[in-house]
Amino acid sequence: MTTILWDTNGTEIVKTLAAERRAAGALASGLALTLVVVTEEEFAEQAQRAATTAASAHPCRLLVVVRRRVDADDRLDAEVQVGGRLGANEAVMMRMYGRLALHAESVVLPLLASDAPVVTWWHGATPEKLAYDALGVLASRRVTDATTEGEDAMAALKRRARDFAPGDSDLAWTRTTPWRALLASAFDDMNEEITSGEVHSEHGNPSAALLAGWLTSRLGVRVKRVDSAGPGITAVELRFPGKSRLRIDRPDGYLATLSRTGISDRQLPLKRRELGDLLAEELRRLDADQPYADALSAVTGEKGLDDRPPMRTLVWRDPARRAAGIKRAKPTKPAKKPATKAATKAATKATSKSGTKTATTKRSGSKVPARKAATGKKKPAS
Repeated sequence: MTTILWDTNGTEIVKTLAAERRAAGALASGLALTLVVVTEEEFAEQAQRAATTAASAHPCRLLVVVRRRVDADDRLDAEVQVGGRLGANEAVMMRMYGRLALHAESVVLPLLASDAPVVTWWHGATPEKLAYDALGVLASRRVTDATTEGEDAMAALKRRARDFAPGDSDLAWTRTTPWRALLASAFDDMNEEITSGEVHSEHGNPSAALLAGWLTSRLGVRVKRVDSAGPGITAVELRFPGKSRLRIDRPDGYLATLSRTGISDRQLPLKRRELGDLLAEELRRLDADQPYADALSAVTGEKGLDDRPPMRTLVWRDPARRAAGIKRAKPTKPAKKPATKAATKAATKATSKSGTKTATTKRSGSKVPARKAATGKKKPAS
C-alpha cells in the first residue's frame, strides 16, 4: 500500500507508517538496518532505483530525503509505503522545502528503525565535511561517491581524506572490488617480487587512483596512473625482475584478458556494475573498511586515518546566513597614515593664525575685529 501526504509534518508520517505496518503484517518484520538516502531532485529517480536494488538484498527501512530549494516556503511532502514500488520494505520518500531541508534530522530521527544500525548515502552533492550534515552524524556507516562531486578526482579524494573517520566509504572504492579480487587470485601461485606497476584509466578516474593506492599500500612499490580512452579502468600491469609481467586488460568494460609471462592468456568476465549493486555491496558490512583507509592514505598522503575517532560531532552551518554575510561584506577603508612631526607643527601654526584673524567680540549688537576692540578706539561719526 502507498499513502501520499501533501504539506504534512513528521507526526503524520510516523502515524501513517505505523498504520501501513499494521496493514502489511509480517512483511514489516525483520529489518536489518535503516538506509538514509540524501539526494537532490535531479538525482532522485536514479537514487530510488539504486536504493531499491540494494534494499532487495538487505531488508531495511528506506528513508529517501530529497532536499529542495532552501529559499522556498517551508513544506514537507511524503510518500509512505510498505511493499510498494520501492521494494518489499518499509519506505518513506520525503521532499523538503525551505529551511526544513536544513533540519531534515528532525523528521528522520523518529522514523529510524529501533535497535538497528544506520547507513547514510549521499547521491549528488556531498557536504565539505560530513559533520555539517546531521544525517551523517547519526549514522554508523557513511557512503559517498567521488564521481558525482563534479571536481577533479584527486581534489575529491583529498577532501574525503581530510575529513575521514572510521566508518566512511566511497563507491569509487567499491567499483575496484572485482579488480582487487582478480589481482589477488593471480598471486595465489606466485612468489616473485614486484618492482613496479601501472593502472590505466580514463583521465580523472577516482577508482583508478584508489586501486593504485591499494596496490602501493599492499605491495610497497610505486604504482603509476596512466591515462587511456576508458571506459573506467582499462588495464593493470605489474612488472617483475627481468622482463616478466602480469597484465589484465579490459578495453570494453565487459570482458577482461589476463596475460602472464610464460602462461597462456585467459579471458574472464569483468563487467562494470550498476549503482544499485555497488550500494548493496556496501551494506554487506557495517564495520570500518581498513583497506579503503590504507588506499586513501597512500593516494593522498594523509597519515593515521585509522587512528581517528569513529564518532563525529555536529557542526552547524547556515548556508543562507553565510551567503548573506558574504554579500553584505564590504572592503575596509585603508587606515590613515600618522601625521609627521613637521606636518603637525605646520598645522598648529596655521590654526593659531586663523584663530587670530577670525576672533570676534560683541559690542552693541555688532561684530568688531578683535584688534580694534582691544585698542578702545571708536569709529568717528559722519
